[in-house]
Amino acid sequence: MQITAAMVKELRELTGAGMMECKKALTEVEGDIQAAIEWMRKNGLSKADKKAGRVAAEGVIGILVADDRKSACMIEVNSETDFVARGEDFQSFVDQVLARTLAEKPDDLEALLNTSYQQGEEGSIEAFRKELVSKIGENIQLRRFVVLSTDHLVGVYSHNGRIGVLVEMQGGDEDLVKDIAMHVAASKPVCVSEQDMPEEHIAREKEILIAQAKQSDKPDDIVEKMVAGRLKKYLAEVTLVGQPFVKDPDQSVGKLLKSASAEVKAFWRFEVGEGIEKKEENFADEVMQQVTGN
Repeated sequence: MQITAAMVKELRELTGAGMMECKKALTEVEGDIQAAIEWMRKNGLSKADKKAGRVAAEGVIGILVADDRKSACMIEVNSETDFVARGEDFQSFVDQVLARTLAEKPDDLEALLNTSYQQGEEGSIEAFRKELVSKIGENIQLRRFVVLSTDHLVGVYSHNGRIGVLVEMQGGDEDLVKDIAMHVAASKPVCVSEQDMPEEHIAREKEILIAQAKQSDKPDDIVEKMVAGRLKKYLAEVTLVGQPFVKDPDQSVGKLLKSASAEVKAFWRFEVGEGIEKKEENFADEVMQQVTGN
């Protein structure tokens, strides 16, 4: 029997379980909703599923670099409390998922969750995650990951497991790429350069700036110049190459890279729980204080 999206949605609403669990349960019982609920209970999924709706905004950003430094991965694993995130069981889970992520280089989160927890053995990462939820008693989620494979330099930076950065850089040296990763952690650039900024993002910001400038009641030609200047300043603030380098604010990151004949090809920045409603803590300020010594 074909398992439809509507059937999966109905089972999710009834149980609060994840999409993958619902689809598997429905497949096992040939689409019978009530039988799927019983199947999930019999297979010990209910305890973990009851915790699935609880906010998991704490956790760890884990990073692993291959021995040849040509590939690296970064993951975010969330828990409900920092106490659990610092526990041995949780940390071991993060380390193992990192190892399997770097080894298998899955295409997406679903593929990663279906990856075997131990190479060559039965039992997926998702199955082990559920076991850990039942053992620890908190909602634990593998939220996101990135895998980088390159012939260029790989730079990483971690701030207490709360912020993680991966950088791919052509040219330069190991010290420079590490400094760039540290800068990304502290300054939170949106993208590498203006050319990487989505057109709709620039258009939206320009529209805001025009509305602000028109409140000055100045002539249109003056408003146009004001908007151009403010847009240039905005792009410098949010692009990596336009920002003042945190260790030497007198020069931009772009000038630093140019002096070293280097180019940042890409970067990724994860911060624990970003986008999840939680107690507000400014880890970026902590990084900035460590970098500048203030």
